[in-house]
Amino acid sequence: MTQEERLIQKDRMRFIKNKLPANLALFAILFDVFYFVSIYQSDVRDYYYTMMIGASILYNLVFMLACFLASEGLKNYKMSYAWLIGALGVGQIIRIFVLPAQAHATELKKVGRVMGDSQYAFVVGCLILSAVCCLAAAVIGGVRSKVLKQYLASLETKSA
Repeated sequence: MTQEERLIQKDRMRFIKNKLPANLALFAILFDVFYFVSIYQSDVRDYYYTMMIGASILYNLVFMLACFLASEGLKNYKMSYAWLIGALGVGQIIRIFVLPAQAHATELKKVGRVMGDSQYAFVVGCLILSAVCCLAAAVIGGVRSKVLKQYLASLETKSA
């Protein structure tokens, strides 16, 4: 790619939306939906009827709202939303060690293990994919935001 093509590409960033990180954020929401549907459809006596599941539901709502907000901010090259979605990605990784790990390690009489190996692998996979999408959106959105900010600053110095 020549220098002129790179310059044109940077100039186009002023007028087009930053779709890739925004779409990655939406995929993160989708994988989170797969995760919580798998957890919440489980009917293992009253194991899931605790404060932990209430906190999990609340976190899912906050995650989805914050992730959608971040996707809209990333579309407009806002660096602060890259940090937000990065933190959400780290939160998804931490979640692996809370509810799924506890449910997988717990055995109930007459029922057996609360979360079987296949469901555990599925929900951990969903959380990992969600985290990867969040972190990729954060990196791509952050880099592109920085490039556009530097380009706009260079335009201001040239016009001054």
